[in-house]
Amino acid sequence: MVDVQGCVLAVARDAEHRFSKAPQPSIRLLAGLGVEGDAHCGEMVKHRSRVARDPTQPNLRQVHLIHAELIDALQAAGFAVEAATMGENITTRGLALLDLPNGALLRIGPTAVLEVTGLRNPCVQLDTYQTGLTRALLDKAANGELIRKAGVMAIVLASGDVEPGDAIQVETPSPPHRRLAPV
Repeated sequence: MVDVQGCVLAVARDAEHRFSKAPQPSIRLLAGLGVEGDAHCGEMVKHRSRVARDPTQPNLRQVHLIHAELIDALQAAGFAVEAATMGENITTRGLALLDLPNGALLRIGPTAVLEVTGLRNPCVQLDTYQTGLTRALLDKAANGELIRKAGVMAIVLASGDVEPGDAIQVETPSPPHRRLAPV
């Protein structure tokens, strides 16, 4: 079912494993791999802690997306963050990324398609960047469940170039929907 539409606010990549990524005029998404020229591009896991545990795991974290509304809220709370500073490849506007079900498809621009695989788990690197940022990206639901607000992860199903201003069309899988969990 096709429903929500949003847009790309910014795109970024970095060939090195650094916390922040470098904003770009456009990025190229490669099917089955991720963002061309990014340290997390590849079929197998590239996140350093996951590589240390088992380098043969499939890479479910090829593309990191954060919604600009989160950045707005963090700025209002006094944090010096902007697009790409928290390591995302794509900053979106107008999409409730954290509410998407597992397996939702994001059709971006003319040809790129991502499949949402899960949540980014906020890590201590956030506090290395700015004290208190990890805590700001975690919350508790009324039932005591931990809420992770650091964006979503995705894999690339169809290649394509992505740039700021591109439309994002969301296609949700047929019910029952599975809630996102950390990957």
